[in-house]
Amino acid sequence: MTLALTVLEIVAPVFLLAGIGFTWVKLGFEYRIQFVTRLAMTLAVPCLIFVSLMQTKMDPSAITQLSLATLVAYAGVTLLTWGTILALRLDRSTYLAPLIFGNTGNLGLPLALFAFGDVGLSNAIVVFAIMAVGSFTFGIWLVSGRGALGKVVSEPMVGATLLGAVFLWMGWQTPLFLTNTLSLIGQMAIPLMLITLGVAVARLTPQSFLRAIALSLFKLVVCTGVAWLTGLFFDLEPVAFGVLVLQIATPVAVTSYLLAEKYGADADAVAGLVVVSTVMSVGALPLILALVL
Repeated sequence: MTLALTVLEIVAPVFLLAGIGFTWVKLGFEYRIQFVTRLAMTLAVPCLIFVSLMQTKMDPSAITQLSLATLVAYAGVTLLTWGTILALRLDRSTYLAPLIFGNTGNLGLPLALFAFGDVGLSNAIVVFAIMAVGSFTFGIWLVSGRGALGKVVSEPMVGATLLGAVFLWMGWQTPLFLTNTLSLIGQMAIPLMLITLGVAVARLTPQSFLRAIALSLFKLVVCTGVAWLTGLFFDLEPVAFGVLVLQIATPVAVTSYLLAEKYGADADAVAGLVVVSTVMSVGALPLILALVL
């Protein structure tokens, strides 16, 4: 009973905030998702990443270990997913990237923060940063057939990650007034991302629900299983292990739908994956969380 209450206290704020965004749109209120997303991804999230890395108490060797585990986990997910897509003769440009890369930003970061505190958030940012780089390079190549290295270099959150890593490694700190300012800006990130997630889900018009259900279940099982085995192989400490499993197991990201629409993949099919996997995560993520706590 105590564990169930703890899990509920962790996941309830996440889905309630997403529910606010969903309800906001259904009530007919305006929400400029492009503006809010740009504000979050170019200002709030980079500030959150930089301050979290600068102030983290993680040992550099632990960061290296988690980074390697994340790369191995994504490699395993990629191989299993690619083989399945080929076996089922599904369109690679439509299905592969969404099934590999999850919503480690909108859902993963707040879940890690509420479940494991600031240390969990620092661990989650490591996984998120690696996923973001992979999504903007390999992920875009899967959808469009061409790379986007320049896109990664120009992403503020990539620069914030590198700068935060330098400050962490050197033991530097920004002046207190600047740290407080960056912290305040970074505190916008999680509420904005969660509310925007709810808005995006409310506006999607999914099709082919049966296929979306099957593939979402496949993603959940494969991602959770691979992350779990990888965490055991690398003998990650409990917080890092829990964060890795939670982050890799997150549902299909809304950005996958945006990329599909931009590069001519089947956006309706990806919309179905986003909606179904997100709804599925309402039940699945609390269960996973209960197992890793």
